[in-house]
Amino acid sequence: MGSGIRAAIITLSDKGSKGEREDESGVVIRDMIGSAGASVDHYSVLPDEKDLIVDSLTRLCDTGCIDLILTTGGTGVAPRDVTPEATRAVIDRELPGMAEAMRAESLKKTPHAMISRAVVGIRKQTLIVNLPGSPKAVRENLAVILPALAHTVEKIKGDPSDCAKR
Repeated sequence: MGSGIRAAIITLSDKGSKGEREDESGVVIRDMIGSAGASVDHYSVLPDEKDLIVDSLTRLCDTGCIDLILTTGGTGVAPRDVTPEATRAVIDRELPGMAEAMRAESLKKTPHAMISRAVVGIRKQTLIVNLPGSPKAVRENLAVILPALAHTVEKIKGDPSDCAKR
């Protein structure tokens, strides 16, 4: 991924936020992006409350200190799954290709991928990625977009170099 990327991980889980469930998905994210050279500068577990998620995303993006926010959980169709709505409420621009790539790869493994509502977008100079809640799905989805994350962050920050390889 590239060193120098400052990341935040937010796990969205009612049970996790109460200490009733261990956050395995956040650990998977930390390990994967850490192995790719990113630092995790923020980690939190929040309940599935839209206002709390919006506040956290906004605060992290607006500090200018976080390049990448990876959320896990709340992307399905259950009544408390509000992560996509919270993300859309804060982003300036959506990056549908990344979310589509994650769903396409997941669909090769399970028909349940069709009900993912994960969103990827940009607020100011921060990339926000919604990942599923299960550790297995996090691993599969993050592996799809991991090769493009450093380039995406560079472009968001204004890198003027050409994208095409010669």
